[in-house]
Amino acid sequence: MAENRFDRGRKKMEELHGTYGSSVLARLDLVAPDLKRWIIEFAFGEVYCRPGLDIKLRQIATVAALVALRHGGDELKSHIRAALKAGCSRQEVMEVIMQMALYAGFPAAIGAVADAGEAFAELDAGLERPAPPASLE
Repeated sequence: MAENRFDRGRKKMEELHGTYGSSVLARLDLVAPDLKRWIIEFAFGEVYCRPGLDIKLRQIATVAALVALRHGGDELKSHIRAALKAGCSRQEVMEVIMQMALYAGFPAAIGAVADAGEAFAELDAGLERPAPPASLE
């Protein structure tokens, strides 16, 4: 039986992000469960499973886009972790961020460097999950 988009996406997300990515998306369960499903089905079940680019190149592109758009925090840290898992070195991740300083600006790169430092420190400490979300109140 053919695998559906949700199952394929969940497998791909787990492969790339492990429990860290699941924890980031778990924050959507109470407030936007459909958004979580869309992310799993479309982003991971369709886009990340497409032929044409290997997963390392997809993660480099994703990190670059997140830096350029100044989407830091847990999302960027999760994709930095995934880039490392896909075969990027820490030096390559930092070079991608530094390259974005030219096109996204130095403030975007500075923020991303801080996030990368946190991601590296979390990995070195063996942390598998992001910090719990702030209260919605």
